[in-house]
This record gives sequence, structure tokens and C-alpha cells, in this order.
Amino acid sequence: MAAWHRIADEADLMENMPLPVRVGDLSIAVVRLEDGIFAVNDICTHEYALLSDGYCEEGKLECPLHQACFDIRTGAALNEPAEVPVATYKVKVEDGGVFVEA
Repeated sequence: MAAWHRIADEADLMENMPLPVRVGDLSIAVVRLEDGIFAVNDICTHEYALLSDGYCEEGKLECPLHQACFDIRTGAALNEPAEVPVATYKVKVEDGGVFVEA
């Protein structure tokens, strides 16, 4: 069963700067965009690399290894070499804390 986990303070998140977090065995990349805070699995689906080591621009999170891009809102793979989407996680902000459901 999924549960909510506090992963950061809202003030820790700078716009378009991926923040790597761990929830149990999960590696998650959290990104603040102009329209909200979003979380996806931090592992590229093409080849092992941390997406949080890449950069985010215009809602696209780019893998630092082979430049595959993922939509930070939906997890969709946007270009090759990635073809499989990354998992997304629900995010909420309460009392200045950022929580993900995982």
C-alpha cells in the first residue's frame, strides 16, 4: 500500500533543478516547475543513469548519459533512445513540507 513520505522542505526546491531523494528502495527525482512540483523515478529506462544528474528545461527532464528526455509531468519518454516511460509519483505540499506518495 502506498503511503505519503516527507521528502523535502518546499524551500529546498529551486525551479528546474532536479532534487534526488530516496524513499525506501526507490530513487526519485523531484522538480519544481512554474506550475507545480513533480516527481518521477530517478532511473532512466534506457540505461542506468540518474535523471537527477541531468537537467530540466520546459518540463523535460534530460538523462545525462544519452540525452533521452522525459516529460516531468507524465513520465512519458519524449525521444530516443528511451522508449519506456518513467514512473510518476503524486506530490503534495503541506505546511512547507513536500510529500510523495510511494
